[in-house]
Amino acid sequence: MTRLIVNGTARDIDADRDTPLLWVLREQLGLTGTKFGCGQGLCGACTVLIDGEAVPACSMPLSVVEGKEVTTIEGLARNGVLHRVQQAWVDLDVPQCGYCQSGMIMAVAALLTKTPKPTDAEIDAAITNICRCGTYVQVRAGIHRAAETA
Repeated sequence: MTRLIVNGTARDIDADRDTPLLWVLREQLGLTGTKFGCGQGLCGACTVLIDGEAVPACSMPLSVVEGKEVTTIEGLARNGVLHRVQQAWVDLDVPQCGYCQSGMIMAVAALLTKTPKPTDAEIDAAITNICRCGTYVQVRAGIHRAAETA
């Protein structure tokens, strides 16, 4: 058994310690907001926060996250109130197909925690998630909107 704290709740996971966190989240815990993209930690669709850091869940073995705080897109809102990044996404209609957006939102939430008012250069350096629809202009606008609401 491996113990994780997922979205504020302690969870005992019965899985091989080499199992990628992504599959534990999706298949054992039913948290399907974290998406499978490339499976190599390159595209960002599976981004979650581990102790506040944005990481790819597809390449993170369960053993590495034992005892750590894991936050998924399902746990980002608090008490029914959207996180400021989620709200900016809604306000500006950021996503097109939306597949990459949960990972994108998680990466942006981590960025704004470290850099509350990022410049375009800081956004470019920090947000490496891939959006096949090419909504990068809307994403940048959403980041700036969320930064304004801090």
